[in-house]
Amino acid sequence: MGQIFSLLDTALVMYSYALIVYIFMSWFPGARESSIGTFLTKICEPYLEQFRRFIPPLGMIDLSPIVGILVLHLARFGLGELYRMLFM
Repeated sequence: MGQIFSLLDTALVMYSYALIVYIFMSWFPGARESSIGTFLTKICEPYLEQFRRFIPPLGMIDLSPIVGILVLHLARFGLGELYRMLFM
């Protein structure tokens, strides 16, 4: 059972890194049109759209990726606590 929790934790970390790479790709013109950029757009945009409904952009700054990463870290913390409650 610990392997499942470890796999979920690793998936959350990898998704956080994917979001960070997706954010940095916005700084480079044409980066999101590459094959990696389109892949990251397909996996990151549906998640970020959930936060954009409630968090309006502040001028040119989009805060939804920051909130999205924070939620992923809170999910990792909750997952760790759930594991400790169930198995320790």
